[in-house]
Amino acid sequence: MLEILSLVAIGLALYTLNASRNSAQKIGDEVMRLKREVEALKAGGVVVPAETAAAGVAAVDEVAPDETPEVASEPVQPEFKGPWVGGQGEAEKGRSIFGGATSSEPEEALAARAVDEDTVAVAPVATAMKPRESFESRIGARWAVWVGGIALALGGIFMVKYSIEAGLLSPAVRLSLAAIFGLVLMAIGEFVRRRTQPLIANAFQNAMIPGVLTAAGAITLFAVTYVSYEFYGYVGPATAFVLLAAVSFLTIGLSLLHGQALAGLGLLASMLTPALVSTEEPSAWSLFGFLSVAWLATFAASRIRHWQVVPALANAGMALWAVLYLSAADKVEVLPVLVALLVLAIGHGLIWPGHIAADEVAAPAGDAPSNSLDRLFTPPAVAVSLTGALALLFPALMLANAVPALSRADYGFAIVVMALAVLGALRFWAIYPAVLSAVGAVAGVVAIAGVPDGVLIDGFGNLALPALDGVIPAPPIADGTLPVPVLGPVPVNLLLVLAVAYAAVALAGVRLRMVGSSAFAALWSLLAPAVPFAILAVSFFNFGNLSFDLKHGLLAVLLGLVFFAAAEAFSRERTQEGGLFIPQWALAAGGFAFLVLALHALTDGLVTTLGLMVLGTAAVFATRLRAWPVLPWLMAGAAAVVAGRIGWEPTIVGAASLSKTPVFNQLLAGYGIPAVLLALSAFELRRWPGERIRNLLQALASLFVLLTAAILVRHGMNGGVLDSSVPTLGEQATYTLLVIGASAIMMSLDLKSPSPVFRYGSMVVGGLSVLSVLSAHFIGLNPYFTGELLGKWPVFDLLLIGYLLPGVAYGGLAWYARNRRPLPYVIMLALTGVALVFAWVTLCVRRYWHGEGIADWKGFLQPETYTYSVVWLLLGVLLLVVGSKVDSKSIRLASAGLVLIAVIKVFLIDMANLEGILRALSFIGLGAVLIGIGLFYQKILSGKSGTGEKAELNAEA
Repeated sequence: MLEILSLVAIGLALYTLNASRNSAQKIGDEVMRLKREVEALKAGGVVVPAETAAAGVAAVDEVAPDETPEVASEPVQPEFKGPWVGGQGEAEKGRSIFGGATSSEPEEALAARAVDEDTVAVAPVATAMKPRESFESRIGARWAVWVGGIALALGGIFMVKYSIEAGLLSPAVRLSLAAIFGLVLMAIGEFVRRRTQPLIANAFQNAMIPGVLTAAGAITLFAVTYVSYEFYGYVGPATAFVLLAAVSFLTIGLSLLHGQALAGLGLLASMLTPALVSTEEPSAWSLFGFLSVAWLATFAASRIRHWQVVPALANAGMALWAVLYLSAADKVEVLPVLVALLVLAIGHGLIWPGHIAADEVAAPAGDAPSNSLDRLFTPPAVAVSLTGALALLFPALMLANAVPALSRADYGFAIVVMALAVLGALRFWAIYPAVLSAVGAVAGVVAIAGVPDGVLIDGFGNLALPALDGVIPAPPIADGTLPVPVLGPVPVNLLLVLAVAYAAVALAGVRLRMVGSSAFAALWSLLAPAVPFAILAVSFFNFGNLSFDLKHGLLAVLLGLVFFAAAEAFSRERTQEGGLFIPQWALAAGGFAFLVLALHALTDGLVTTLGLMVLGTAAVFATRLRAWPVLPWLMAGAAAVVAGRIGWEPTIVGAASLSKTPVFNQLLAGYGIPAVLLALSAFELRRWPGERIRNLLQALASLFVLLTAAILVRHGMNGGVLDSSVPTLGEQATYTLLVIGASAIMMSLDLKSPSPVFRYGSMVVGGLSVLSVLSAHFIGLNPYFTGELLGKWPVFDLLLIGYLLPGVAYGGLAWYARNRRPLPYVIMLALTGVALVFAWVTLCVRRYWHGEGIADWKGFLQPETYTYSVVWLLLGVLLLVVGSKVDSKSIRLASAGLVLIAVIKVFLIDMANLEGILRALSFIGLGAVLIGIGLFYQKILSGKSGTGEKAELNAEA
């Protein structure tokens, strides 16, 4: 039954071929008739350009086969030119005979204009004549071919299966017949291809009968070869491998004639061949040599036909084989894998995409990139370049992870990463190789840096992890003996060479892309310093001497100078003025980063901190020589690094090395000198066009000044020791006074040299200090809650520095901010000062009755409670007088608040707790004070009213 179905399928194919030949013959006759009519028109004196005739013929050729009768029944009438074209020659002849001036327009221009007009006229007609494919066409011309090809392939396989089950023929005869069947299918496919007109090939490119027949034949031959080797043993492994490879390469070669689908089939066969054939002595060289040849054959065919799907699959297959081999092979050899990966990289650079032009691979309609960034990330043959880069990246990461156990894996990793980088630098389409080379380099170096303590322990091929405090032997092997530890240093030199090589390739990439693609050049300028810096930093912090490392330090200095020189060179070559020049920014910042790393490698402690700020200051003063916008920002970067170092080690030099001398110690230099250099840099940039960096440096200078004062106070008040203990009230009060002073200084600077940093910074600092007072002075560090002793001397005790001095300071700051800052801010400062003075008075009363210990557990005495009422009322009256004298509404409001508190206390607390004469005196005193305040306000208000009336009388006079 299967044989009959196969013969029927072949008959249908031949019938389809005959029908298509008849249709093609009809179309050819129609084309020849049109050509004869065109020749007749030319002979009659009508000028018909050759391009127009070709366009007309092309328009006819685009007609679908099922529309042929209508086209034949309606002759195409040629479009004649207007009378100005046909008569142009006669007019010129008349002018030449009668002596008139001829037209100055060249004949070539006239002909070109005529051709353009005709082309525009014919193109819409051709477009309109192209029909949409019908459902019948899909079923009859496409699906039938696909299903028929699958049926033929299955027919060959089922024929062999049937003969085996029925026992009709011997295995050799069955295999021979199957092979003959496969060859016959391929021969029929070639025969049909040669007899088929190009019109059918163009209309049904993905359903070509010759390609389907050839694919069925190739599958049959591949199956016959594998069955001969695996089940019957007629051929050995070597012969089977050669035959399978021959079928694969034959299929790939025939794909040039039959299309990309057949190439995919051949590629699949070639990638499966090594897995289907087993041998007792596997060879990595044979495996990856065959894979490389198959890959090259696939890419050569893809380059000729501009395919993208098949080469992408070839890249995936090569990567899969490399990863499987590196992860699962019993004995791994790095060199064969490395050679295959280099072949892959070179093939991308030279074969496909190779020297492809930017417009050689047409983008889909409507998908044209809108800007340079889109064009950068959607290059021609993007699928090929992306899969190729990934095919190199994954094996490179596998090699990096295998560095402790696999010999020469580190060299293989470095070479593959550099191959990716070179490919990205040399080809304009290689954006993904460039990006993934950076990813692979950094990720691989981080993986290599995971080796602990720089010591590898190899127990006869088995890796044993060393202990944290030294070297331990590997686990015992089978016979109970311990392996001999073998020390293996981490490849630091290789990492340093990799950093230098990547920097060189990246700078070359910037240079090559400066003219063609500014976006690609900008990307390379970012990768050029970033990747080598990451490699060098990982190597230094993991394997270097953190106190002094000459090797890493000198290399960092060298790379820093190289990147500054590159920034200078590319800035001189810049052709466009204005705008953001990314290479200058990136290379200069990268050079500065390398110098920062060099300082960390060659110096330590205070010298490193000061050296960083000196470098930043030098960059600021370099603006006198080069007006690069990036230079002032390098100072901000240096300040950020110093701030990070302070956060990591606040003592600058370490707790053991910090001097206990107050003020004049390492802290003064480590915090104070950066503050001075930041202020100097901000002053140097006073005429710099960029205000943001100047404001930022002013803010950083202010911050470092505050840090300097605070850290010196902390150091002095804790006996020369900086620890994480909670500060005392005295220490916190010192910080509060420093912040109040800083706010006043910043306000003064803003009045002298207006700056948003000083203007808003002073208010932010003042607001933060108020929050600190509310949380620390009143709650967290209040001696009433903490039980901290106040000292032996009344008045001159902890309450003086903790409450009275900050209260007076806030009052002075509020007075200074009047008419200079918003009224709500001034009121906030004044109320904070009043609250601190109120707390000082209240706690002083408690000290009078309880001594230097005023903890809450001691409770309240009746005389003490009465004294609070008296003192609060007196304080309210005093504030009322002061507020009236200085005409401060905020102080008068504060006095009103104190009086209100006293009233509430008298009616709620004194009435309940006081007895006898004290209760009576409390209410009498309160009433007298309230009446006096009322009288005082009446006099003030009447005085103001009289002054207003007198002013009105004077105005009338």
